[in-house]
Amino acid sequence: MSSPFRGTTICAVKRNGQIAIAGDGQVTMGEHTIFKTTARKVRRLYNGEVVVGFAGSVADAFTLCEKFEEKLQQCGGNLEKAAVALAQNWRGDQMMRQLESMMIAANKDRLLILSGTGEVIDPDEGIAAIGSGGNYALAAARALLQNTDLSAAEIAEKALHIAASICVYTNDHIIVETV
Repeated sequence: MSSPFRGTTICAVKRNGQIAIAGDGQVTMGEHTIFKTTARKVRRLYNGEVVVGFAGSVADAFTLCEKFEEKLQQCGGNLEKAAVALAQNWRGDQMMRQLESMMIAANKDRLLILSGTGEVIDPDEGIAAIGSGGNYALAAARALLQNTDLSAAEIAEKALHIAASICVYTNDHIIVETV
C-alpha cells in the first residue's frame, strides 16, 4: 500500500557554472488535504557538496535519500557513480522497487534525475523538474532560461512560484540550495 503523504515539486537549473535546486514546502495527505506547508524537500549531502531534492511518497523519499547518501559515501562523493550504484540497487532490491519517489541530485558539475524506475537521467538544457507541479516548473524554467539573464537560483525559485500558482499540490514556501 502506498503512503498517503506526498511531497511535491522540485526544479533544478544549471547556469553560468552554478546549479540551483528549489523545492516547495507542501506535503499532501491523500487527494484533498494539505498536511504540512513547510516541509524541507531540498537537502545537502556529502559534506554539503551534493544537493538533492525529492518528490513522491514522503517516507519513500527519505529512504531514497538515505540510500543515496550511503552510496555517495561508498563512492567517495562521485555523483555519477553513486547514482548508478543506487539505480542498480533500485532495480535489483525488492524493497527499493516498491519506492514511490524521484530525486534530482547535483554537485558543482553535474545535474541528474533519479527516476522511480531506477533510471539515471542527464537532463537536456540543464533543467530538471519532478513532482506534481514539475511540468509547470519545467516550462517556466525553460522560458526564463531562454529569455532572461537571471541566475540559476532566481530561475529555479521563480519557476516554483509559477508552478505554485497553477498546481494545487505545490505551495510558495520555497527553499533554494545552490552548488
